[in-house]
Amino acid sequence: MPSEYRPSGLFVPVVTPFDGDDRVDLDALEGLAVKALDAGAAGLVGLSTTGEPTALTADERAATVQTLADVCGDRGAGLIVGAGTNDTRETIARHEALGAIPAVSASLAVVPYYVRPLESAIVAHFQAVAERSPVPLVLYNVPYRTGRGLGADALLELAATPNVAGLKQAVGALDADTLALLAGAPDGFAVLGGDDAYLLPTVLMGGAGAIAAAANLCTDRFAAMLAAGAVGDVATSRPHAEALLPLTFALFAEPNPAVIKAVLHREGLIPTPDVRLPLGNATPGAVEAAIAAVEAARAPVGG
Repeated sequence: MPSEYRPSGLFVPVVTPFDGDDRVDLDALEGLAVKALDAGAAGLVGLSTTGEPTALTADERAATVQTLADVCGDRGAGLIVGAGTNDTRETIARHEALGAIPAVSASLAVVPYYVRPLESAIVAHFQAVAERSPVPLVLYNVPYRTGRGLGADALLELAATPNVAGLKQAVGALDADTLALLAGAPDGFAVLGGDDAYLLPTVLMGGAGAIAAAANLCTDRFAAMLAAGAVGDVATSRPHAEALLPLTFALFAEPNPAVIKAVLHREGLIPTPDVRLPLGNATPGAVEAAIAAVEAARAPVGG
C-alpha cells in the first residue's frame, strides 16, 4: 500500500529569489513562503522546477530547503522537496539526506530525464528509491520535460508501492491514462494536478489537489478553487478557474519561472526579477501581459 502521508490541497512551488549580487535571498524566500501559507496553501514545494534547482549549488539547495522547512515546521504545513535526478544512486542519496530534516513531508521525484529508460525501468527506479527513502515519494510525471512518461498500468503499479504517497501529473491534458489512474488508484494515493490549466477538472474527477507554479500569484484564488472543487462545488469553483486560466497562460508564455519572478519583483516581493542562465529574464511584453492578467484575476468574483 502507499504511504500513510497523503498530500492534499494546494502546494505552491516557490521561486528562488536572487539579490543584486546573484545570491539566494533567504529572507525574501521566507517572506514568499509565509505569504503563500497565509493565503491558503496547504504546503510548499522546494527545489521544484520553478525554484531553479539545477542552477543552485549544493549549499544553496540546502539553505533553501532549511528555510522552507523552518516556515513549514512552524506552521504545521506540508513540505515536499525535489530530490529526483536521472541517476538512481544519486536520487537515493538525495532522498536519504531528507531524513535529517524533520519538517519534510515527502519528496518530489521526477521521471529520470534525458537517458530515456524503458517504462519498466522507470518503475524499477522508483521502487528502488521508495525502498530506501526515509520520506514518502510524490512522483512527477512530466513527459515534455523528461522525454519519457508513465501510462496508466505503470502508474497503478507504483500507486500500490509502499512509501509512494502520490503523483504530480503534468501531461498537458486530462487524458485517458490520468482518468484510469484516478478511477483505479488506492484511496491513500494522491493524484495532484501539475498542469495549471487543468487543475479543476483533475480535482473534480478525484484528484487530491495540485502543485501549481502559477499559484505563486493569486494564491488565495487557486486555494479557493481547489477547495470548492474537492467537494464538487462547480458553481463556486468554475468562476475561479475561468478567471485564473488567462493568468496561467500569461505566466507560462516564456520559460518558467521568468515571468512569475518578474511579476513578483514588480510587486516588491523579491529583490530582482532575475533567473540564472541558461534561462533568460522575461521580456517586457510578457511581463506587462502577465501583470494585466494578475489584475484581472484579482477582480472580485462576479465583478
